[in-house]
Amino acid sequence: MADSERIRPPWWLKPMNKIFMLAMRLGLPISGTEKPMVLTVVGRKSGKPRSTPITPFSVDGKRYVVGGFPGADWVRNARAAGVVTLTQGKRRDQMRMVELSPDDARPLLRAFPDLVPTGVSFMKNAGLVTEGKPAEFEALAGRCAVFRFDPITQDGVQNP
Repeated sequence: MADSERIRPPWWLKPMNKIFMLAMRLGLPISGTEKPMVLTVVGRKSGKPRSTPITPFSVDGKRYVVGGFPGADWVRNARAAGVVTLTQGKRRDQMRMVELSPDDARPLLRAFPDLVPTGVSFMKNAGLVTEGKPAEFEALAGRCAVFRFDPITQDGVQNP
């Protein structure tokens, strides 16, 4: 997937993400039906851990996440690193992130507005969709990255 398109996130996103992650760490209740997590990935330039809140969703027993902005830093870092840490509460899991092709991403993007309703308003605010209908999200295939999380076992081998 190309990084040629980049949408600049709103100025308030980074400070809001920090507040959101602090609330999650403190165990404060987060509204919404989705289970937000913190994704930590090594920065591709700095080599330092970078964290951002995400809202993964499950389809057919597999967990996925959609990059909310074309060219987002966490997406570029995940592509470079491949292995990330997902944190929810006190649970931390190392996962391998596999980016899907646009064709494989389309049905997941189409399901996204139903599975992650909070993501709809985020994508509307970003100007990526106007109404939040499934067809609009499906049309984002190739623009917004979709990743699958694959667990890594103790010995570093990926589970089937």
